[in-house]
Amino acid sequence: MSKGKVVILGVNGHIGRAVAEALVARGWDVTGMARTIKQLPGVRFVAGNSDSVDDMRRAIGDAEVVVNALNLPYNAWDKGRMEAQMQRVLAALGSSGKTMLFPGNIYNFNQSDGVITPDLAQNPQTARGAIRVRVEEMFEAASARGDIQAIILRAGDFYGPGTTGDWFDQVVFREIRKGRISTMGVSGIGHSWAYLPDLAAAFEALASLRSTLGGFERFHFAGNFVTPEQMEAALARIVPAGTRISTFPLWMLKLLGLFSPVMREISKMDHIWPHPMELKDSRLADLLGPSFGTPFEVAVAATASPFLRPKKDAILGLEAASSSRG
Repeated sequence: MSKGKVVILGVNGHIGRAVAEALVARGWDVTGMARTIKQLPGVRFVAGNSDSVDDMRRAIGDAEVVVNALNLPYNAWDKGRMEAQMQRVLAALGSSGKTMLFPGNIYNFNQSDGVITPDLAQNPQTARGAIRVRVEEMFEAASARGDIQAIILRAGDFYGPGTTGDWFDQVVFREIRKGRISTMGVSGIGHSWAYLPDLAAAFEALASLRSTLGGFERFHFAGNFVTPEQMEAALARIVPAGTRISTFPLWMLKLLGLFSPVMREISKMDHIWPHPMELKDSRLADLLGPSFGTPFEVAVAATASPFLRPKKDAILGLEAASSSRG
């Protein structure tokens, strides 16, 4: 028996795909909307454009839950475009009373905040953070009107097996074929990471518990708050012997930004790395239970595996070629 109908807007993105897999695994009737239809077991796909309220309204249909996993490229958040996209989602939802789940991030807060709890006042220090604050205010206002139930689940940087376009793909394992990997951050400073399968499971848990929650809720996903040294230790256990591990120089982000508009916008958030900004939420921890989550070392190993496999295959190929010549 289905746990209910859920629609994921932006199902092809990192969070959309991970949440879809978690929902299917736990017995939901899942529909995903995206511009390009991609096969995902158990998911019914609907082609649609987030520029169209009608497309989104048609995709949502009679679903009780909507996962708003839409996002814009980093260099397209400004000029009111992010707020306009989210306003279209609210227009598609109307006054239906449906539950909307939304992935929040850490940008809403200041580098001096340190420990970030759901009740902490939002004091963004960048224009990008101010955009995210305005978006959450839009959702809160819609909830106050009684139009929707809005649940925001805030998390740190994503990582997980099979993802692309994230820090593990773009930085950590970028030079693995050369026998080099890089960690992110500043020595001794913790950083908030979110293992995607666990974050997706938390979204599913909140969807299941929605009838017990208020009209507008914020939750913070603690994930893995670890230093570069702790990340390096986890990576060192699984990479091939002799792999060189170094720290990625943060100044490179600005240099790369000279050639990439997206990287230029990412570099504007580099203040997050030298300052500890730890997500904490005792209420969410109680809802998820003490046994929730994947051990950090296991999560890192699962994420690293697809990057290490091609190198292992290449080594085996060289050994086979050498053996045949012998």
